[in-house]
Amino acid sequence: MSDASAPRPSPADAESFQALIERIYLARDASRGVPGTLLWFVEEVGELVRAIRRKEQQNLEEEFADVYAWLASLASLHGFDLEALGRAKYARGCPKCRRAPCAC
Repeated sequence: MSDASAPRPSPADAESFQALIERIYLARDASRGVPGTLLWFVEEVGELVRAIRRKEQQNLEEEFADVYAWLASLASLHGFDLEALGRAKYARGCPKCRRAPCAC
């Protein structure tokens, strides 16, 4: 049965982006497991580092998106909502000094 009629989340915020990544990749990532998915995430972080060091502006966009997608997959595999985690830790500013910008 096709999933074409299912509503598609908009990647406008972290929660809907994570839901979008789950819809696309969760089954594959779950079968690969956390260790394998973590290796893919680390590889993408390495590609991002390389793009930053080389100042490859066009490649940076792709690598940031890839790192974000793999991070969302890892969070989903662990049962975490990235948006809720970020809100809980940073909603009041810096976790240490509670200021924005940070005054630590």
